[in-house]
Amino acid sequence: GCEVKRSPMKTDIVIRATKTREVLGTNNRRLRELTSLIQKRYGFKDGAVELFCDRVMERGLSASAQAESLRFKLEMGLPVRRAAYSVMRSAMEAGAKGVEIVVSGKLRAARAKSQKYRDGYILRTGQPGIDYVDTCTTALHMRQGVLGIQVKICLPTSRFDKNAIQPDLVTVLEPKEE
Repeated sequence: GCEVKRSPMKTDIVIRATKTREVLGTNNRRLRELTSLIQKRYGFKDGAVELFCDRVMERGLSASAQAESLRFKLEMGLPVRRAAYSVMRSAMEAGAKGVEIVVSGKLRAARAKSQKYRDGYILRTGQPGIDYVDTCTTALHMRQGVLGIQVKICLPTSRFDKNAIQPDLVTVLEPKEE
């Protein structure tokens, strides 16, 4: 994943990756190459862009990491249902409240269709749908055509405030003795 923070003086770009060594390179060489590439491509002045690399702590709760994992499994020729269920299981074992995976395109036959795999529950509407659900969409180029992959993971805590609890969470207290 990637996060861009803009200020009047400079732009900070945070790259989130599971394997940060591959992004950094030896002696941060690759990070410097990426910085200069972004400066040249988008017309930034020298020193106006700064790149940082951040490690994804919970790989199972990251929708982008799980979508890439599903993509690699499908590239290796694993059946769609088996690959989707293994990704769902790893996300649920990491502590997700719910997972939804949608794979669409030419799966087996000449006709394109879409398959949904769900486990747990996912908040969909309003602000909780934004705060608690991590979403990623990616594509996979196969011989028959392009497969679209969507992964949604309902997180146990908010992405922005780790102390916030879900609004639909109800706790029943013990009755008081009089």
